[in-house]
Amino acid sequence: MISYVEHITPEEYMDLRKKMGWTEFPLEEAKDCIDNAYMVLCVRDDDKAVGVARLIWDGGYIAFLSDVIVDDKYQGQGIGTKLVEACIQRLKSDLKPGYKVKMNLNAAKGKESFYERFGFRERPNDDAGAGMDQWFIAEQE
Repeated sequence: MISYVEHITPEEYMDLRKKMGWTEFPLEEAKDCIDNAYMVLCVRDDDKAVGVARLIWDGGYIAFLSDVIVDDKYQGQGIGTKLVEACIQRLKSDLKPGYKVKMNLNAAKGKESFYERFGFRERPNDDAGAGMDQWFIAEQE
């Protein structure tokens, strides 16, 4: 039975990242990702984590939708849509009167059209350049 809960363990989170072929990092860092997120929504099939999304927001004008992951076996069932919709709804419902917030995300290659359905625009566009990123890796002790 599919359920949506606001908890995922660092191990489950990293397992989903690994299944997607995404960058792995220490469990302590994964715990910080979960603990410091504004919202974490985990999709479970009984006790098994099969999807997750994280919303990062400090209450200011920028929010970041991160780590929208759905296990390959569960894709095409509307789970990703529900994750994104829940994050958008939570952000909108928590805005104070008069606030404006821009939600950003980095789409996985080839998934841009999925996010366009929610009103996100690809970059570059008429008023914004290309999104950019950079990894920083600490030296091992």
